Parts: sequence; structure tokens; C-alpha cells
Amino acid sequence: MRRCNWGNISEKMICYHDEEWGIPVHDDKVQFEYLMLEVMQCGLSWNLMIEKREVFTQCFDDFDYEKIARYTDKDIARILAYPGMINSEKKVQAIINNAKHFIEIRDEFGSFDNYLWNYSSGKTILYMGHQKGDVPAQNGLSNKISKDLKSRGVKYLEPVVLYSHLQACGMINDHTEACFRYEYINSHYQTVRKRRDHEG
Repeated sequence: MRRCNWGNISEKMICYHDEEWGIPVHDDKVQFEYLMLEVMQCGLSWNLMIEKREVFTQCFDDFDYEKIARYTDKDIARILAYPGMINSEKKVQAIINNAKHFIEIRDEFGSFDNYLWNYSSGKTILYMGHQKGDVPAQNGLSNKISKDLKSRGVKYLEPVVLYSHLQACGMINDHTEACFRYEYINSHYQTVRKRRDHEG
């Protein structure tokens, strides 16, 4: 079975690549979990995030954004003291902040899922050239969404980080053409092809 090269780093990474990455997500709780992982990843490796995912699950009430939005300084201290947790108070505070704004977005649009997928009309985007491995760190779409989220008070989701989220949650299919997941996504979900200069 052929997969994207990065997906072979470890057993957990193989499972993540094969079972999650790039599969369209339409569940708000999962969306928040992915966004939280992106915040924690800033400046670190994605493999480390996957390895510490169980730690994050314990620290953040299984990614329940309703509970996280109500966290206090006592919760921050609890999280930072948890064995194996990444020692970054700023990131923990950002996650709590983002949970509050996540709820605001959900309330405005009916779900965070509605808000996000509206940018692609509910379809997974196939950018020409990406399937050959020519993948950017960010693009016009991630810039647009990041700018809007920032205007809503969301933190740590800059265009590069946001682009990673769009890949993870399946709004952009950036599996390589040779990867078994590339064609699976194309055949099981609604897709739209776009030129790289028509990103927005």
C-alpha cells in the first residue's frame, strides 16, 4: 500500500494518515480537536502532536470546547502540571480563548462546520499540481479564512497553520497522486478542481 512519504514516520502517524488526514470532517468537536492540535503544534513537529494526542485528550476534557471555554486559572495550572504536557501557558490560554470564539461562530452559522465549509461550497478542493507533491505552505484560501478568524478574536491560526488545518479536515486534498487515499477521497466525496491562481 502506497501512502504519502510523511505518513510512514511512526505507527501512530501511519494510523493518522490512513484513517484521518484529508478525510472530510463535518463534526464540530473533531474540527475543534484538529484546530487545537494545530495551535499546540506551532513551532514543533506534527509527529510530536500525534504522539501526545492522548495527553491532550486528558488535559482538555476530550476536546469538549464547551467545557474548555469555561476553564479558569486553576485549569491552566492543572494542564501545565500534567505529565508529558507541552509547557506553554500562552498556547493553553489561546485554546481557551479559541473555544469561546468557536462557540460564537457556531452560534452565528449554526455550526462551525457550516462556517468553514462555506468557503469551498461544501466540496473538497483539488489544486492543480498539488497531487504531484508541489504543495505550498499557505495559499489565498488559508489567508482569507485566517484573516476572518483573526478578526473574530481567534489566536494562533495564522495562514500557514490554517492551511494545515484545511488539509487535515479534508477541505483540500493534498495527498499525493500515488497515495491510496488520494483517489479514495476523490471517489467518495464531492470535489472541485481549481487552478493554483484561483485559490480564494
